[in-house]
Amino acid sequence: MPRRLDTGDAGFARDFEALTGLERAGSEDVDAAVAAILADVRDRGDDAVAEYTERFDGVTGPLRIPVETLDRALAETPGPARDALELAASRIEAFHRAQMPADLDYRDALGVRLGLRWTPVEAVGLYVPGGSAAYPSSVLMNAIPARVAGVGRVAMTVPTPAGAFDPLVFAAARLAGIEEAYRIGGAQAVGALAFGTAAIAPVDKIVGPGNVWVATAKRQVFGHVGIDTIAGPSEVLVVADGCCPASWIAADLLAQAEHDEAAQSILIALSHEFADAVEAGVGRYLETLPRAATARASWEAHGACIVVGDLDEAPALIDAIAPEHLQLAVADPEALAARVRHAGAVFLGPLTPEAIGDYVGGPNHVLPTSRTARFASGLGVMDFMKRTTLLGCDTESLAAIGPAATALAAAEGLDAHGLSVSLRLDG
Repeated sequence: MPRRLDTGDAGFARDFEALTGLERAGSEDVDAAVAAILADVRDRGDDAVAEYTERFDGVTGPLRIPVETLDRALAETPGPARDALELAASRIEAFHRAQMPADLDYRDALGVRLGLRWTPVEAVGLYVPGGSAAYPSSVLMNAIPARVAGVGRVAMTVPTPAGAFDPLVFAAARLAGIEEAYRIGGAQAVGALAFGTAAIAPVDKIVGPGNVWVATAKRQVFGHVGIDTIAGPSEVLVVADGCCPASWIAADLLAQAEHDEAAQSILIALSHEFADAVEAGVGRYLETLPRAATARASWEAHGACIVVGDLDEAPALIDAIAPEHLQLAVADPEALAARVRHAGAVFLGPLTPEAIGDYVGGPNHVLPTSRTARFASGLGVMDFMKRTTLLGCDTESLAAIGPAATALAAAEGLDAHGLSVSLRLDG
């Protein structure tokens, strides 16, 4: 059964600390194995990639996916599914276009020219999980912001174990403008994208979710290339004041739990009676859901119901949990949201289930997990852009600020620094 906590209990602080410190990502140590694969790919390139792809996925032959295959997948997508993909793509693109930053260029009171210029990353590698974890929505969420940002090249890798693939993933890739795709996965795909091979040109940044092997590989290549984040298991925190049926909240919690046995669903409720009703609803849904085994394992191992005396207690609990997804199923969600500092994404009101954000809302569903919303943000256009500052002095402005620069250089013992300024001041 999920944990039940009550802020009025004497042991609440201890129990809440245990909940927020719960380890969900597992302890599989693959650092050495991943390092060996990356080194091999760096040394032997395509030969190493082909060998690992045959060993782990049972796939041989050309690894490049022809763009015609992507085109065919999109053309053959049934009408309702294609309509849904197109709606999602259009909303994701519109929201991310609204994020585009403006350059900065001005002269201050002393006449110094100051500026900031945004430019896109040149090449991005998009890792897409394959097999049972194939999500076309994630292709759209990763590829469309890159395209909006102006990235010139997006290369997708997706494993096709035993040759199997989800046609919707290929369709989503083509809809998002991807033309370059490869049938590779795991650490070897990350290595190929980071270091390059004869067949796969290296990229500048790697984004996209994956298993522990992919996450470890991304961590190890960081610094040689950029990465988006090291994502942990997914999570949702639902705050419910009883303004909607308990059955809705039960479904919301299971929508997260069915992702993965390590996923986490937490409810903050105003009464034990409502929490009981939600738990009963969860039990009924678990009798019929196709992914009930996964959802049940997640709910029983990592789920929790926290009962509070009133909603004023919720913001501090939310900020301590710093959830990936925060769903405010309350009568006045705006007021509560204004008091929250740490959450990856906030879903306002009882008619906004988190699943809308997964697919067609518009904001990105690639979000900080494992309490990293305390310092991190969801994926956006600026993750695919770089900012470069501009600085320019003329005679008058250099005369105004140059002496301070020479004084600081002298204080730091960097004489050449000071000399480079004083030579210009002396004319």
